[in-house]
Amino acid sequence: MSATPAATAFYELVARRRDVRAEFTGDPVDDETLTRVLGAAHRAPSVGMSQPWDFVVVRDRVVLDAFAQHVAAERSAYAAELPPERRARFQGIKVEGVRESGLGVVVTYDPARGGPQVLGRRTVDDTGLFSVVLAIQNLWLAATAEGLGVGWVSFYREAVLSGLVDLPSRVRPVAWLCVGHVAGLQEQPDLERHGWRARRPVSDVVHHETYDHHRQEHH
Repeated sequence: MSATPAATAFYELVARRRDVRAEFTGDPVDDETLTRVLGAAHRAPSVGMSQPWDFVVVRDRVVLDAFAQHVAAERSAYAAELPPERRARFQGIKVEGVRESGLGVVVTYDPARGGPQVLGRRTVDDTGLFSVVLAIQNLWLAATAEGLGVGWVSFYREAVLSGLVDLPSRVRPVAWLCVGHVAGLQEQPDLERHGWRARRPVSDVVHHETYDHHRQEHH
């Protein structure tokens, strides 16, 4: 059975989504569009309907610059730990677009949201964190549908980012997302284009009934 037009459009959206670094134009994102994107993020499923996320919208150039400098320092520290060949390849990979996008969305996780007995979190506490990541995926797909790019920056120390946006001690920063207009999206993800890592075929990751250890050992 072939996919419906609506399903086909969705699959095309998923395939078009990219982790954007170098393509940001710097054109400002209007509030109406941003509200729609954040609204889509807020409609994500969450354990016990706890909705443990918050979104800190950052446009202040001083904060953007401070975070970009911190990311650059962490990038250098990571590069210094790599073998020479891997380090040379890494130098050509851009890891953030903090200044270029002009807009950061810090997505956070509040483990106290929903009270002390969140339905569904008793045996797997990480379901709260998983819920926040679902909100990030919703945001990413909505932004892509709006013609915007998103770049997830992870070269940071949580304490530093928490201080930059004044998070309460119990609240954890899960992601800094660069969000902005783009000149276009790459056909291939950056890490594939730069030869850092290739995408595994879906046939390698689908198992039936039990985990196929023998097959995994040969990939």
